[in-house]
Amino acid sequence: MSQPAHLSGVTVLDLASVGPAARCTRILADYGATVIKVAPTPRKGALQTQPAYWAYSAGRGMKRVQIDLKAPAGKAAFLRLAAAADVIIESYRPGVVARLGIGYDDVRRVNERIVYCSTSGYGQDGPASQWAGHDLNYLAVGGYLYCGGRRADGGPALPGATVADSAAGGMHAVIAIMAALLRRHATGSGEYLDVSVADGVLFFTSLYVDQYLATGVKPGPGHDILTGRYAFYDLYQARDGKWLAVGAIESAFYRNLCTALGCEHWIPHQTDDARQEEIRAAFRAAFATRDRDDWVTELAPRDTCVAPVYSIEELTNDPQFAHRRVFVEALHEQHGRFRQLGPVMAGIDRSPATYAAPGASRTDTAALLRQAGVPAPEIEEMVKQGAIA
Repeated sequence: MSQPAHLSGVTVLDLASVGPAARCTRILADYGATVIKVAPTPRKGALQTQPAYWAYSAGRGMKRVQIDLKAPAGKAAFLRLAAAADVIIESYRPGVVARLGIGYDDVRRVNERIVYCSTSGYGQDGPASQWAGHDLNYLAVGGYLYCGGRRADGGPALPGATVADSAAGGMHAVIAIMAALLRRHATGSGEYLDVSVADGVLFFTSLYVDQYLATGVKPGPGHDILTGRYAFYDLYQARDGKWLAVGAIESAFYRNLCTALGCEHWIPHQTDDARQEEIRAAFRAAFATRDRDDWVTELAPRDTCVAPVYSIEELTNDPQFAHRRVFVEALHEQHGRFRQLGPVMAGIDRSPATYAAPGASRTDTAALLRQAGVPAPEIEEMVKQGAIA
């Protein structure tokens, strides 16, 4: 007999269409929560933030309502849904939900058990709280960019993924929400969560922040193992132009690597700062003699901490990921069938499945309001007024 999903019975209202909050609810939905995306009603000439149909896993497993939160009837409809919800997550600029009349205090009056999560770039208070920003900005202020690699002109390199949105914001919110739900189970009370993406980035750079605060050492590119100080933790190009990632930190792994590359004479000099450029040159010369995948086949199983630097296209065909069943099929109402990344967090069922991906025009508003106890005539009147769709 199969077990219920971890968050079965938990209802989440999601007021965001993109960014950290949308990353968060993607994970919550994969763990079994009923996620209801709250979108604005269609308006003639109105511009709405609408992600591409394939983004955020194409909304698989989620419901959708369309509500005009500025209309009194729309606000009332939202609060009817909120009264039966467990979690609300929003990503407006600080202060906006309170002005709309749907903030934590407003919802708490109809639902004392609500876990209300606000995600923002810099937090709900402080001198930077009203700053606009995106992923790159939060990685910048949190020291992440400064300690990373450099471009040819000496500037910090652009990151290869939306690390701040996905983890410092999205996963940060997931952890906070799950912890709040656990505490609510014990106390019966909900709570307000102020998730700052910039705060979350500090957790990523905490090794360096704590090192500076404790020792006065100023971290930056090349200051230590993880920022490029040593040749054994670096990237090297193979004969075919593709790249390999080398992370042979432990002495045993470094010894295995040097032996396999014919660089045994460099084994005693692993952390000798004066010899690092010579070691890098030797590693570059060795890796340049064979193609990337040949090196991976030889080195990866030999405790050398070597891995291929995959393109996105390559990783979608990797046998390890295929074995882990991380890719699934989606069937979209307008765009048909396509592959996508499936649920990948630990504990989620990865049984092969085809997921239904709803179109952007779909709405579950009337059905969900009926479920919340709103009489049919009231729903019809709200539709006529344009408060819901």
